[in-house]
Amino acid sequence: MINRRHIRVKVMQSVYAFLQSKSDGLDKEEKFLYNSIDKMFDLYVLLLRLLVEVKNLEKKHIAISQKKFLATPEELKPNTKFVENQIFQLLSESVSLKNYIETNKLNYWNLDNEYVHEILKLTKNSKSYQAYMSSNKSSFQDDKEFMVALFKEVIAPNEKLADYFEDKNISWVDDIPFVNTWIVKTLNQMKAVEAFKLGNLYKDEGDKKFVIDLFRKVVLNHTEFEKEVIDKTPNWDTDRIAEIDMILIKMAICEFLKFPSIPARVTINEYIEIAKDYSTEKSSFFINGVLDKILKDFTASKRLDKIGRGLL
Repeated sequence: MINRRHIRVKVMQSVYAFLQSKSDGLDKEEKFLYNSIDKMFDLYVLLLRLLVEVKNLEKKHIAISQKKFLATPEELKPNTKFVENQIFQLLSESVSLKNYIETNKLNYWNLDNEYVHEILKLTKNSKSYQAYMSSNKSSFQDDKEFMVALFKEVIAPNEKLADYFEDKNISWVDDIPFVNTWIVKTLNQMKAVEAFKLGNLYKDEGDKKFVIDLFRKVVLNHTEFEKEVIDKTPNWDTDRIAEIDMILIKMAICEFLKFPSIPARVTINEYIEIAKDYSTEKSSFFINGVLDKILKDFTASKRLDKIGRGLL
């Protein structure tokens, strides 16, 4: 499930693209924004399916080895703990996962199965795999802990896989860290007594609406918001303010004035954290100072109109 911070990142990217292009095609950019978020769900599904494909490949290897004319005792009676992992089973049997892949034609691992081979090879060489296969313990919790370790140690940091995803969809570059965290959270939440079902991309309709509301209100009011920034930074030429910093400040001002249910302090904290990842080294300090000054001014002039949880 996408969170508000990643929604803000996606909106930031679309605002930047829209202002740079000097386009008036607001509808077109809004469709692209929604599509880029939808594609993030595709990446999430592909990574879950990759786990299944790795298990299926190992299962094929075992079957081939058992049919060898001069098969060794180990090949005839292999350790099947890996392929019988209960997390694999839940993902393999998931109807919602299978239907999503078929409906959206996400047949990546059939077309590019060298990545499945690569992950299986790295898995079998990993310390987590060796420890798991040699352990006499066998429970759902053990299977889950191994799967989480496998994902964190082998799949998430794999650069070849990251390059592959980048080639497939340029917007996935910024999504990979978030989706990796999402996968780990999903694995940790799985239960032995429940079939695995894909969750929703958005927490609720409010979050989905927040995407377009924030984008549209920033774009339509960005000139007005820029004046607010100029007034609070008299010693700074606007050309000296990094473009991403300016966009983040405008987005925060938008939340101050146009989103009464969002607490002002939450807004400031969110954009400070985003600046740490997407702007210059000193940007978070600059943005914090400017927004603090703007917030005090809005509060003193009673322009801040917060209601409900926005008052907190």
